[in-house]
Amino acid sequence: MSLIAVYPGTFDPITNGHTDLVNRGVKIFDKVIIAVAENPAKNTLFSISERIGFIEKIFHNNAKVEIYSLKKLLVQFTNDHEATVILRGLRAVSDFEYEVQLASMNRTLDPSIESVFMSPGEEFSFLSSSIIKEIAKNNGNISKFVHKDVESALKHKFK
Repeated sequence: MSLIAVYPGTFDPITNGHTDLVNRGVKIFDKVIIAVAENPAKNTLFSISERIGFIEKIFHNNAKVEIYSLKKLLVQFTNDHEATVILRGLRAVSDFEYEVQLASMNRTLDPSIESVFMSPGEEFSFLSSSIIKEIAKNNGNISKFVHKDVESALKHKFK
């Protein structure tokens, strides 16, 4: 039986912190499925197809990574893909309370699914997609924080 993890998020855009988590996740799990959420409540800068496209470019050589759009309840998606783990990133203590709340709800909905929390590498622990967009919007240098295709797309969006 394979140990499959689902890593959900909006990834608007994907940062090197997200990428770091996936790269470390594939060392632990047989497969990491990146579930790109379509969240109408969030006003995303990039379309779902653009976000999936960035992620596909980044992980195109990694057979242990799959990418899908997430259009349903996370526990349903996780079951549909025969995954038993939800992988979540924790950057700071401020993330912990919210993530524990989500993990408890997911466990209540389906006790067979476990949540695993990982922190990104120290060089990425402060990154968020919101911060990246703000820096890019103000013509700051984001090359250390995102893939080159994401950097280019952000520059184009904020021209």
